[in-house]
Amino acid sequence: MNAPPLDDRDGVIWLNGKLVPWRDAKVHVLTHSLHYGNAVFEGDRVYNGKVFKLSEHSARLIRSAKMLAYDLPYSVAELDAATKLVVAENKLESGYVRPLAWRGPEVIGVSAAGTKIHVMIAAFPWGKYFSQAAIRICTSRWKRPSPESSPAGSKAAGLYVICTLARDEAAAAGYQDALMHDYKGRLSEATGANLFLVFDGELHTPTTETILNGITRQTVMELARKRGITVVEREIYPEELARASEVFLTGTAVEVQPVGSIDEREYPVGPISTQLQADYAALVRA
Repeated sequence: MNAPPLDDRDGVIWLNGKLVPWRDAKVHVLTHSLHYGNAVFEGDRVYNGKVFKLSEHSARLIRSAKMLAYDLPYSVAELDAATKLVVAENKLESGYVRPLAWRGPEVIGVSAAGTKIHVMIAAFPWGKYFSQAAIRICTSRWKRPSPESSPAGSKAAGLYVICTLARDEAAAAGYQDALMHDYKGRLSEATGANLFLVFDGELHTPTTETILNGITRQTVMELARKRGITVVEREIYPEELARASEVFLTGTAVEVQPVGSIDEREYPVGPISTQLQADYAALVRA
């Protein structure tokens, strides 16, 4: 049975400082961010009734907005408290939290001057992002732009246009996700997750020049170092995929997700992927 649409559910959503009935949390069709893509958002996971690394996500939401030239009217502590309230009021033991900030409908036009800043936080049940133990991904024709062309470190809605295009094209071709290169032709990330590769027992991941430095990415790097695994952040090029022994993705939604193939090249679910997947699962539920 399909889940109900996200605008037609019971429960409450935190909107601009107060809880409102789920179905009443609405915006106008002339909302500036709807037209110009300058909303910013987060994705948090709930495990055993607690949000994993909540303050880190709240802080990144504020940083993302600043990179798009606006300030949120709430502090990290206020966002944390609102998130905990929403999770508790919706009686959520396991699931997903989606905070969102956007510019309102006060003006229309490219300039956002004069718009009011709105913030909402929703929380709802959420299972595994991928049902497969190891996913198949393909190389996308879409590329991550130069940091001179986009605020790469911001989790901005407008930056996900190419991700949606890449993901849907991959799905239409029978894959679960897509691997994106960047404007220089380097390996970048998947459509909503960071990329890791294992070379000779070391864990390698692309630099953050054109990608979001994911909270899960940072967590997994810490877990790897605790295991004595060397972690290398560097420029990685497509031809290097041929010598990788393992590949996996990380992200709040996907958690630690092994990759079984990229295009026609296959990879085993190896010991490092398996260990870090287990370590991450134990950490978030501790």
